[in-house]
Amino acid sequence: MSFSPNKNRALLSGTRKGLRSVKDLEALDYFRDEALVADPYPYFEALRSKCPVQREPHHGVLMVTGYDEALQVYNDTDTFSSCISVTGPFPGFPVPLEGDDVSELIERHRAELPMSDQLPTLDPPQHTAHRALLMRLITPKRLKENEASMWRLADRVLDDYLAGGEGDVIDGFAVPFTLLVIADLLGMPEQDRDEFASTLRRTSGGGVGGTGEETLAHSPLEFLYERFVPYIEDRRREPRDDVLTGLATATFPDGSVPEVADVVRVAANVFAAGQETTVRLLGSALKQIAEDPDLQRTLRSERDRISNFVEETLRIEGPVKGDFRLARVATTVGGVDVPAGTILMLVNAAANRDPRHFDDPARFDPSRRNARRHIAFGRGAHTCPGAPLARSETRVGIERLLDRTADIRLSEDRHGPAGARRYRYVPTHILRGLTHLHLEFDPAGDEAR
Repeated sequence: MSFSPNKNRALLSGTRKGLRSVKDLEALDYFRDEALVADPYPYFEALRSKCPVQREPHHGVLMVTGYDEALQVYNDTDTFSSCISVTGPFPGFPVPLEGDDVSELIERHRAELPMSDQLPTLDPPQHTAHRALLMRLITPKRLKENEASMWRLADRVLDDYLAGGEGDVIDGFAVPFTLLVIADLLGMPEQDRDEFASTLRRTSGGGVGGTGEETLAHSPLEFLYERFVPYIEDRRREPRDDVLTGLATATFPDGSVPEVADVVRVAANVFAAGQETTVRLLGSALKQIAEDPDLQRTLRSERDRISNFVEETLRIEGPVKGDFRLARVATTVGGVDVPAGTILMLVNAAANRDPRHFDDPARFDPSRRNARRHIAFGRGAHTCPGAPLARSETRVGIERLLDRTADIRLSEDRHGPAGARRYRYVPTHILRGLTHLHLEFDPAGDEAR
């Protein structure tokens, strides 16, 4: 059965006022309905209020919208496989998953799944070994050393962005800034960065979780593999004092030396995924600042509050709506039976608004005491390893934009007046973020530089 966008918007409106009927909820196809891209939160709330673990009727996905229930799944890598973490029900598993234990089928057909060579889809012990390589790249010491460079790169991008007095902060600042930061962290040659930037812009979102009928390519980051191979081979021949050398010469926990291809896949994932999620986080944070003059004044005068502001932004509008798992064996989650072979979506965006853990969860509160308890970056073995980098980039980007402006406002020409704003969001069921955010600003005096 199919539904028109207008009808589905009307049904969604019903969830904002309280569901008119269970049938209304079931009519909405979370994975395909564009009406749910702009504002999925009423739908999530309706699901959770009915049951925090509930199968949706269109694709048979078990939606986990409760905080405790999501943690149960995240922390149990023996029972739940991450092989479909970025694909979910599309294109589905290559063969029927039958029986009470599908672990053997998962291993036999894992390589046929999209992004099967990427860290988010790996399971222990392979995931443990490959994650150890990545953690050699993003360390607290390295981030601290790199922060001075982040400030310099932010100013480099802001020089152009602020010159016109207005502009799209996503394309004009967030995208080039985050690209420069990750390229600098990896030690990517200056002459190659423009080509990488243009390619990433064409593949923004990576095709992950699109609401259309297209499915994700088997290796959507392959274009990056080809470029990173010579970098890694070069660093192994002639080590330098940079991050790529550290990654190229790192060993697995057992002391064995990874194949070049293993290292390349880790580097590609950091470059692509890290850049995409931080862009969306910056967009959400700057939207909050531009919408709320009182908040903006507070953050300008009390910079120590920016870190918690970022955590609350992650809680209420994180860049990843959810993650997928595949049940290896028959089990239960939150008291609900889960047959082997079931696809589960851990809806971070819903769990982060679970009233059992967050008071008045739909209210944005930059002073919220437990904001950092959110699971915007996942939890457990698959906690996003780039989370510290995303936090640092976002904080630095906000601080430099505040330093170099006296006031930031939303463009009413582009987004409409207060109370009737117009925004467009990335059309996927996994990622959450604005496609554009047009700001107007008054520059600060030269002394702010």
